[in-house]
Amino acid sequence: MTGPDHARGATGTSAAAEDVAHAAARAFGLSPAPSDERCPSAAAQRLHTDPDTVERDLMKLVLTIVELLRQLMERTAIHRVDQGDLSEAQEERIGMTLMVLHERMTELCDRYDLTMDDLNLDLGPLGSLLPQNGG
Repeated sequence: MTGPDHARGATGTSAAAEDVAHAAARAFGLSPAPSDERCPSAAAQRLHTDPDTVERDLMKLVLTIVELLRQLMERTAIHRVDQGDLSEAQEERIGMTLMVLHERMTELCDRYDLTMDDLNLDLGPLGSLLPQNGG
């Protein structure tokens, strides 16, 4: 197989990649670039930003990343406890750290009027970023 079909793989792969691109565009509020390329700020106009909500939106993105990392750390800690890799003192310290981090996440969500569900980005055909109900 040569030409464009070889470069992008099977048609299904191309369609899936296009679906993911559309889902990402919806998630981040992107719109197609304007057809009038004479406008010097065409790239800036593709991203819809509201000066009144930019701080909250940025905080939502940051908290989403922190929550993803917190959940990964929690799973790793549970796995290490199950494997018996940690001493009792280490288990206690990790447990306390994860509890404090969860409390801080809740406080920050409250401060910016966000819920944990708000942090779960919809990735379109890939599903949601974070597991539902902490599962």
